Amino acid sequence: MDKRDIENREDVYKLVSTFYNDKIRKDDFIGPIFLKTIPEETWEPHLQKLTDFWETNLFFVRKFKGNPMKAHKDVDREFEYSIYQEHFGRWLQLWFETVDELFDGTKAHEAKERARNIASMLFFRMFEAKPKPTTTT
Repeated sequence: MDKRDIENREDVYKLVSTFYNDKIRKDDFIGPIFLKTIPEETWEPHLQKLTDFWETNLFFVRKFKGNPMKAHKDVDREFEYSIYQEHFGRWLQLWFETVDELFDGTKAHEAKERARNIASMLFFRMFEAKPKPTTTT
């Protein structure tokens, strides 16, 4: 079966829901972070919000409302600043796998490139927000 490109919100939702339900929630490394952070009863509303986020990023519609930077910094604080580059690397690996399994085309490529840029920015900003060790002299 030939894969087609990401064309509309339904495609974005398919990508987001497949990624989070079939990959993230089942992943032994980063799944526990998401499962502890997002209560079971709020997964579907969260998927809709993430669909808004990606629809905004891919199609430039103004649907997403939120502050991903604050949300990620809060999660890192909740996990005692234990989220590192390896977590973002795993997230990207699973995102790329999901995009490649479902879609092919310009928007699919953009979804991967934007994810790479977003993950880098989030990681660097989270890293900057981590408490600095105190030194005594």
